[in-house]
Amino acid sequence: MTRPFAQACENNQAPIFEVLQHAFADRQHVLEIGSGTGQHSVYLAPRLPHVIWQTSELPALHAGIATWHADFPAPNLRLPLDMDLRCSDWPHTADGVFDAVFTSNTLHIVAWPLVQRLFTLLGQHLPAGGVFAVYGPFNYGGTFTSESNRAFDAWLKARDADSGIRDFEAVVALAAQHGLHLLQDHVMPANNRILVFEKASLSA
Repeated sequence: MTRPFAQACENNQAPIFEVLQHAFADRQHVLEIGSGTGQHSVYLAPRLPHVIWQTSELPALHAGIATWHADFPAPNLRLPLDMDLRCSDWPHTADGVFDAVFTSNTLHIVAWPLVQRLFTLLGQHLPAGGVFAVYGPFNYGGTFTSESNRAFDAWLKARDADSGIRDFEAVVALAAQHGLHLLQDHVMPANNRILVFEKASLSA
């Protein structure tokens, strides 16, 4: 099978690593939600050797991810688990509890009710002090940050009316409802961001 390839992954994986090497510096077990082609996992896992990197995706995409893992193996990299925000429960593995979660270019692809379900799951299962990092474009104050993002949003909605670039303020408010507070908002290339959240402790 030919490895699936996304040029955007090649373009953004180095800047993403620059953020995650700090955000996940003291983490042990990362769940990547929506691993896509698998390119991020094979780039990030060997550069974060102190964590176990667990991929997850819709079953139809598992074979493509596996081709990347076969060609670029790493001892801390795990083959994908089934993860569908429409119906999947929180995954569990023999490697233990996930104390960090990463997702890239998902919030604007899935419908808003699935964004809500993602944060519900994070609130229920991410331990106190756990970290959630999300990469992608966001609007601020209800305004696009660039004309390219405006065009991208129109393209998204033309193919799926329930998709679209999310408002930063709505995402932060949703996270707070589930006990996650914003730690950092990193400016990234090509009008993207990485938002880093932390799960509040029970005493907070």
